[in-house]
Amino acid sequence: MTATVDNAVADLQRANAELQRQLDKRTDERDEALDQQIATAEVLAVINASPGDLAPVFDAMLGRATQLCEAAFGILWLCDDERLHAAALHGAPEAYAQIARVPFEPRPGNPLGRMLRGERLFVSADVSDEEPYRAGAPRVVLSSMSAARAAPSRWRLSRTTNCSVP
Repeated sequence: MTATVDNAVADLQRANAELQRQLDKRTDERDEALDQQIATAEVLAVINASPGDLAPVFDAMLGRATQLCEAAFGILWLCDDERLHAAALHGAPEAYAQIARVPFEPRPGNPLGRMLRGERLFVSADVSDEEPYRAGAPRVVLSSMSAARAAPSRWRLSRTTNCSVP
């Protein structure tokens, strides 16, 4: 009889642990969705407050994205033809920020070049393994990054500052 009771208690404990795991997962998902909704609302408020001026919008978007990703710093790159320029910087080291403000054409093999060619997500666990770091590219060396992740956002801006996804 005690073995049956012990088995039933063990089954209940396993079921309770699984339910708790599921609850924790759903709570995390809800919290993340809420954070994204709050970020969206804040960016929309900035858009509403600054019609025709994209700089505050880019700053707000990047600030929230950096916070949501728990990143040390962030850069919002805009592409003009094949050249990139930093439209917004958030928390970047000053030496890196100075270099990032100069437009440049990324090499095909480096992470930004790969994203321009359509790679959807870039993650580097060790930036020193990347070709630009090994080549001594100041944008990478001065960034003080040990790891990096990036995801492109393919928005096109028209002259009237309306955005559309291709």
